[in-house]
Amino acid sequence: MRSPRSLVGGTPAATYGITFDGRELPAQEGQSIAAVLWGAGIMSWRTTREGGTPRGAFCGIGSCHDCLVTVNGLPNQRACLVPARPADAVTTQEGTGRADLAV
Repeated sequence: MRSPRSLVGGTPAATYGITFDGRELPAQEGQSIAAVLWGAGIMSWRTTREGGTPRGAFCGIGSCHDCLVTVNGLPNQRACLVPARPADAVTTQEGTGRADLAV
């Protein structure tokens, strides 16, 4: 059977772990945080400021802000653009984030 991987001659990359809301998830080098979450079947990881409506990836190219997450305590990170790194702690972002943004 042909697959995209067989067509390009790719091999699986080594995996490492990140956490999402305390849940351990496997990630591969080069994957965005959104790709890791999608791979785990997680489709929403942010709630809106008004109403708490769930959001996930919308555009997938960093033009919108629907995919915001908190990464290692830093809020407002676009999951579609941020590469997953070993031991990243990703959490659901509620509204504008809860971290101290003072400089």
